[in-house]
Amino acid sequence: MTEQFLKEIRSIESFSNSIINSIVLDSGKKLVTVKLVTDKVFTEENRVAAEKTVRAYVPEFFRCMLEISKLTPDCEMVKNKITEALNNNFRAVSVTLGKQDIKVKKSELGFEYIIYVMPSLISNGISDAVTAYLKKCYCGEFFGRCEKSSKFAQEIEIEEEHENIEFEVPIRSFKIEGFSFLEGSEKQDTATYMSDLNFESEKAVVCGSIEDIQERKYTNSKNEEKTYYSFTVTDTTAVMRVTYFTRQRSIDKIRALKVGDDIVMTGKSELYKGFLRFTANTIDYGSLPKNFVPEKRVSKPVPKYYLTVKPQPFTDVSQADMFSDTSVPACLKGRTFVVFDLETTGLNSAPSSGNMDRIIEIGAYKITDGVIGESFTTFINPRKKLSEEIINLTGITEDMVKDAPAYEQVMPDFFKFCDGSVLVGHNIAGFDFKFVDYYCAKLGYMLERKIIDTIPLSQELLFLSNYKLNTVADKFGITFNHHRAIDDAYVTAKIFIELIKIKKSLPKLQ
Repeated sequence: MTEQFLKEIRSIESFSNSIINSIVLDSGKKLVTVKLVTDKVFTEENRVAAEKTVRAYVPEFFRCMLEISKLTPDCEMVKNKITEALNNNFRAVSVTLGKQDIKVKKSELGFEYIIYVMPSLISNGISDAVTAYLKKCYCGEFFGRCEKSSKFAQEIEIEEEHENIEFEVPIRSFKIEGFSFLEGSEKQDTATYMSDLNFESEKAVVCGSIEDIQERKYTNSKNEEKTYYSFTVTDTTAVMRVTYFTRQRSIDKIRALKVGDDIVMTGKSELYKGFLRFTANTIDYGSLPKNFVPEKRVSKPVPKYYLTVKPQPFTDVSQADMFSDTSVPACLKGRTFVVFDLETTGLNSAPSSGNMDRIIEIGAYKITDGVIGESFTTFINPRKKLSEEIINLTGITEDMVKDAPAYEQVMPDFFKFCDGSVLVGHNIAGFDFKFVDYYCAKLGYMLERKIIDTIPLSQELLFLSNYKLNTVADKFGITFNHHRAIDDAYVTAKIFIELIKIKKSLPKLQ
């Protein structure tokens, strides 16, 4: 039935290469949602035809919704997906490969790729499985083969093949109350949690209160000056920045909106420079349920295996130094803490602005029973050019991150590393936690907010001119390479232990 449905969809102009991303049945809401991906520009007529096809396959007593997203991969994206397919299905092969062992070229027919594999590991099923995975992820045609690599298999340590369990995090929604039309023509009953709107959709619905409105001007292709609005709205789960291009028939109604008004926005969420942005097509009135309490976020389970970044045993020489106070406060025993620090492309930790900065390095140490015993460190490819300011501040260059794994590969391992631990950092509440929480959540991993910030702890226990990390470190006679995540994390771990020795108890979790 699915094959016949896809065949009919592909008979529609602009959807000839389309794939089905997912079909979701919500029996409680009696709603079937079909998510379609195409690599071609489509018209409203194409979309209507596709909706009719979907309707024909959905039982009458169910409502149906079609979400269409457009995605055209480039060679780098295809290479990353090949790596992902090999990690998931051919672990023994993937651990022998470097980035230079996968070649991808785009042609008029589609994408052609070559995987250079150890002779003893080559099998006919590798390219077939990789091609099937690429077709599942992207539209278009893919042609690939494996060729013998000059590497010697005996020189590479082959790991046992592991696979983490796939789990799709449900998208939360709530019932809109007090809906009334402002300019739209279609009543909306439910809205997606803003914190869960991490997918592309042609017709997404959000509802919340206006926190800010800005009227702006732009010049269109005809050199005409036009008006658009930038709204900041919240539903208490997140804050969103929304762009709205005005229509002449409704511009006066939009101008009448003010901060504090409750509105419903229906529009398009799309991927732009690696991040989702939301553009409203219609704005109506509506509010959250009275005394709204968000449902608890459901998380993907903790990965069973580390796949990209593996923790390393760590021995702190000073912990065994007979001249140092190595006693462990009782409140640290029987507990684990992950002390971490980040380097990022900038200071913007608020995705509502539409340009959330990106992580370029994670450094972390695990404290168990009061002893630093494991480290976790990696660069992360931000998929954007680093500014001169960040390069000068951190010492991290383009060459250091260009071949590093992306956050999609790193954050599952970091989530596993943090499992069961209290998170500790210097300004963790105001900065670092926001980043890891955001990028973990984008992948379905929901960090529990159990954090201790060493800034307020230092302010409570120490009397210093300021409470920057290097100032607090100087207080305890600790020297380090500041503005590198792994060094900052180590120093913060040392500071945390010393502060708890002074306090003799744990602070309240934030």
